[in-house]
Amino acid sequence: MEIEKIKINQYGKLNNKEINFKKINLIYGKNETGKSTLLNFITSMFYGISKNKNGKKYTDYDKYSPWNKSEFSGSINYKLGDEKKYYIYRNFEKKTPKIYDENNNDITEKYNIDKKLGNQFFVEQTGIEKDVLEATVITNQKEIEINSNTQNNLLQKIANLAESGNEETSYKTAIAKLDRLLLNEVGTERSQEKPINIVKENINNYETKINEIKQYKNYKYEYENKNNEIKKQLEEEKNNKIIYEKIKTLINNDKKEQEKINIKKDIIEENNKKIERNNKEKIQKDKNKKQIINFAILTFLILMNIINFILLKNKILNYILFLLILIFAIYIIVKYQKNNSKIIEKDTKIIEENNLKLKKETEELQEQLLKNNKIEKEKLINEYGNNINDLFNSGIEEIVEQNKEEINKLELELHKTELDRENIEPKLDELIEYEELLAVEKEKLEELNKQSEVFKITKELMEEAYQEMKKNVMPKFSERLSKNIEKISNKNYNKIILGDEISVELQNGSYLPIEKLSIGTIEQIYLSLRLSVIKELSKESIPIILDEAFAYFDDDRLKETLQYLSEADNQIIILTCTNREKTLLEKMKIEFNYVEL
Repeated sequence: MEIEKIKINQYGKLNNKEINFKKINLIYGKNETGKSTLLNFITSMFYGISKNKNGKKYTDYDKYSPWNKSEFSGSINYKLGDEKKYYIYRNFEKKTPKIYDENNNDITEKYNIDKKLGNQFFVEQTGIEKDVLEATVITNQKEIEINSNTQNNLLQKIANLAESGNEETSYKTAIAKLDRLLLNEVGTERSQEKPINIVKENINNYETKINEIKQYKNYKYEYENKNNEIKKQLEEEKNNKIIYEKIKTLINNDKKEQEKINIKKDIIEENNKKIERNNKEKIQKDKNKKQIINFAILTFLILMNIINFILLKNKILNYILFLLILIFAIYIIVKYQKNNSKIIEKDTKIIEENNLKLKKETEELQEQLLKNNKIEKEKLINEYGNNINDLFNSGIEEIVEQNKEEINKLELELHKTELDRENIEPKLDELIEYEELLAVEKEKLEELNKQSEVFKITKELMEEAYQEMKKNVMPKFSERLSKNIEKISNKNYNKIILGDEISVELQNGSYLPIEKLSIGTIEQIYLSLRLSVIKELSKESIPIILDEAFAYFDDDRLKETLQYLSEADNQIIILTCTNREKTLLEKMKIEFNYVEL
């Protein structure tokens, strides 16, 4: 990749500034002339300007935004390793830039948009995030002050780069921080008064309390089951009561109607008896009639004989009188008997007619009663099922009384169980409270275990990545770094060993820990390490931007470094406030592009 041209309309103190770039570029300017502003402009063109303070007093947006009403914008032309060229125009007051290809086609929509970071075109093209770019190809040694900690700072940055590829990130420090976070935010089996230990203790306490009063929960279930069973039985008995009452009403109605029918039958029976008596009386009358006639005849004969014998002694008269008395007696007797028989016959006829009428009415009533009884019975069977059929033939009064007693008994039992249940409600409330607290603590424990597992997995992944880097990346990285430092140090150091400790191989073949070297040599190694890292991070040869990077290099080291940079594949942009770089480049006859701010 190579930057070809930038144009700054207004950015901080820079305005109407246009710069063309070549392979090696030397940007000269005294302090406060805008070198750091130019560097920030380039990164902001690729990634957008930051509106977050990130620990600084002002955001980059506030720091570089123009005070006047000038257009806060600029453009950049660059080409990638495949020789494809791109033109970017960005108005810094907007998040999304305009992106054009070499044919001036707008291809802005081709790239993904991040809601927070904006268009990700440069990340997609190079695979380099902003923080990685700033940690590798952009070097600002000027920010490192010379004091007793300088060497330690450089050594730490070198160790971080060797471990993780980022000078601000140490694998060992990260692992240590994870361990501290795990201990402080979660805790371990051996720790005390840490979140997980407190939660476990709470769980044990709540479980003990729950076990102590858990029996009341069982009682509750027993009472509830008993209560529900009683309610069920009570409901069944009340439903049975309705059935029994309907059957009882039907049977009682039948009885009333049957009593009416029986009354009529009794009347018929009584009438039949009366008819029978009349018939007997008539027969008896007939017998009496014959006896009277016989007696009358006998009496008459006797009287006739008496009269004839005593008084008249006239046989003819006696015969006549006897005949008349006899006829008269016979007439009276016959008349009396005839009238009496007619009365009996008439009465019997009336009774028989009434009996026929009553019998017909009785049969009709009986038939209607059977019909109505059948209809009502079928209605009840249809409503309540065939199982009630036997109740019609049972002692319903006794069944109703038993049902009443059972209902009273069940209502009494229900009242008792409800009182028993009310007595354990306070204990159950306490149990529920402890169970809720236990559930909360178990959720906390589960979350802490998950958090602990996350720490564990993170450490494992970091360890795997670190070991993978040591196995596959580190040898190549060490080889490239050794070649770089050999060139930069004019072959004073041939090899750098990256391991638990960083050491260099001297010309005599011995190894020397890096902390034993001079600060100038450490700076050379530091620069070489940063340049080596970028080779592993992107397929593109990203431009190397050095802002006051050689402030503490002597002329020999600077010359060696400039020679190495001139031979690198990367485009080189050097920002400086001195003429040392210019003088040496000219002396070394290295072609460069000189820009003065």
